[in-house]
Amino acid sequence: MKLVKIALSILCLAVGFLSCNKDDDNNDIIEVEIRDRGEQQVADNDSIIKYLKTHYYNSSELAAISNPSIEDIIITKFISGTVPDGNTLLMNAVEKKTVNYADTNYDFYMLKLNQGGGADSPSFADSIRARYEGILLDDTIFDSSLGAPLDSDLITEIAVEGWRRVFPYYNTAESFIENSDGTISYINKGLGIMFLPSGLAYFSSSTPSFSAYSPLIFKFELLQMERNDHDNDGIPSYLEDLNGDGEFTLDDDTDGDGISNYLDVDDDDDGIPTIRELKPRTYSVNTNVGEQEPVLEVKEFEYSRTEAAGIITIKTFTAVDSNNDGIDDYLDKNIAIEYTE
Repeated sequence: MKLVKIALSILCLAVGFLSCNKDDDNNDIIEVEIRDRGEQQVADNDSIIKYLKTHYYNSSELAAISNPSIEDIIITKFISGTVPDGNTLLMNAVEKKTVNYADTNYDFYMLKLNQGGGADSPSFADSIRARYEGILLDDTIFDSSLGAPLDSDLITEIAVEGWRRVFPYYNTAESFIENSDGTISYINKGLGIMFLPSGLAYFSSSTPSFSAYSPLIFKFELLQMERNDHDNDGIPSYLEDLNGDGEFTLDDDTDGDGISNYLDVDDDDDGIPTIRELKPRTYSVNTNVGEQEPVLEVKEFEYSRTEAAGIITIKTFTAVDSNNDGIDDYLDKNIAIEYTE
């Protein structure tokens, strides 16, 4: 089971009050009380801190490995005495972050083991290729993708809110090598561990692997990413989060038609599709003679690229504010100019 890709229907919530757990004897559905998010966050945070104070990891060993992976990370429960040499207590190594989600302030923790050497870092709205291992606070492994990496859209295919909050802090791998057996090895990848309260995970939902209100731990590798444009309107989806809160809500709906901009092909409802209110441009880069890719202008976004015989063709769109009122044409209902190349 790929836990982070679990469909909402599989979570079996009925009117928000029922879990998909059933009594093995009579198949009666067991009701799950929907707890206050703020109160549950306090309880989850206490549990996570207790875990961080009672577990250590092999810090020196990891530092000595040139290209460490999930399999190299060893977390050990601290029983008594002192933390062994060459190891570090998790509480002394993690970063604490705070976000507001579902009208609740959540604390979560990250252990950054490697930033990642790639130039790209995903936004909350992009697609990623990653490897991961999911762990409960009792150190039980409940899911993993240590075989084949997971390719997922963080918006449409990931149910864990914490992933959308954590991965943007990391960069992708610097490069990769295609091995003779068909596998791929990623070099200098993003590597870390996230410690999430249930409110940034599955909250009141349960699975066969864990109960409702379970804080979750994920070891992970960030390998690659792809910038998403969910409505194919020329504006990257993450830039259609108008208030910058890392979520798509009706606050991100310029024309008030009930469709957030990232899914709205005419953001200002002026009758001109968004993509036709952007200025198109095509670049041809001949790598055979050493030509370099262009540096894009402010508000110029790559839309597509193809490569054939050493020629890279890049198509871009640029947002234009034709009347200099501080509002780009594609968001300005009073401007209806179509641009052609």
